[in-house]
Amino acid sequence: MLVDSHCHLDFKDFDGEVDAIVERAGAAGVGLMVTICTKVTQFDKVLAVAERYDNVLCSVGIHPHEAEDEPEVEAARLIELAQHPKVVGIGETGLDYFYEHAPRDAQRRNFVAHIHAARETGLPLIVHARDADEDMADILAHEMGEGAFPGLLHCFSSSPKLARTAIDLGLYISLSGIVTFKNAKELQETAAHLPLDRLLVETDAPYLAPVPKRGKRNEPAFVAHTAARVAELQKISPDALAQKTTENFFRLFTKAEAMVDRA
Repeated sequence: MLVDSHCHLDFKDFDGEVDAIVERAGAAGVGLMVTICTKVTQFDKVLAVAERYDNVLCSVGIHPHEAEDEPEVEAARLIELAQHPKVVGIGETGLDYFYEHAPRDAQRRNFVAHIHAARETGLPLIVHARDADEDMADILAHEMGEGAFPGLLHCFSSSPKLARTAIDLGLYISLSGIVTFKNAKELQETAAHLPLDRLLVETDAPYLAPVPKRGKRNEPAFVAHTAARVAELQKISPDALAQKTTENFFRLFTKAEAMVDRA
């Protein structure tokens, strides 16, 4: 099976359609989805989606875009919320200097609080990184030196250098529909050379639908198209890619193993 390691099923884009979306995902071979929290103030809504479906898990966190408008969160609060059985990751969090929807210092404080929660819980840190490679690498390296924590760079579209830094620090890389885009040559080259045992796939739905669905609203079923392109770049079969990325998912998201029947 495939795992969509990052989607947003609580977003209004899917209102009234989640039952059908989960059903279509299953028909496409997507056996598990992680719906990702972007605002702690709306965590209950995220959790409600995960609780409704056996094959949907969730995370808890504050997106860097929301680092100013959301109440500043402490690691202790994230750790408390992460005790729920359905919560398998911390985030998404990170740095986004492209849109600058929140001041950089607020983003960095938010990011570090999430890192501390990931370190304490052992749950993987779900990292958003855009146009912030230098600061991202510096914070990850410094914090890893303070004590190891698991994690991944989600929807990866940054430089090969940041990919190497993440891999060297023991982190994973998750690829989205961007890797299927015709103009994503550098990312495709990076994807072709990433260690297979560090790869995950995702949709980031409702955003970034892969070719041949580009321009449409994205949904978890479409992760199959991203996986097919990654398999082509890695020069392996789609089935082998699905098996490996699913193994990688459960190795990283260790709490998910206890929540899912993989028989």
